[in-house]
Amino acid sequence: MNTAYAATKEQEGYIHYLVNYFYTNIFPYYFADEQIHEFEKWQVLPLKEKRVKYNGTTKEAFQIISSLQSLITVIEYVGKSGDCGRYRDVFQRNVELLRRYGIMFPFAIEQFAAKQHYPCSMYLPSQSEWLM
Repeated sequence: MNTAYAATKEQEGYIHYLVNYFYTNIFPYYFADEQIHEFEKWQVLPLKEKRVKYNGTTKEAFQIISSLQSLITVIEYVGKSGDCGRYRDVFQRNVELLRRYGIMFPFAIEQFAAKQHYPCSMYLPSQSEWLM
């Protein structure tokens, strides 16, 4: 008999927050709005798909959270420095871990080497309450 603990609502909410962070704070700096829209269609980083093998356990939630956080950290470093080689293994290990849970992240680290400094995207969060 094996005991499994269910992930908390906070953990699952944080996973959704991190996925949203990719769409609003990472992707707009590297991809055009049309491409990001395609990512949504292709279900990049989905959690409510039938093919996702996430069972809602604490262990799985922690692994997904840590993988998403690691990818964010690596991408933000690579975007500033352009140094892809140093963290290629960390990037691939976390992409593979997400893939084990059926979460698609079909990118290479080189795609994040050149960050746009002033992107114009509808996916970026607004900077104020007054949106014009």
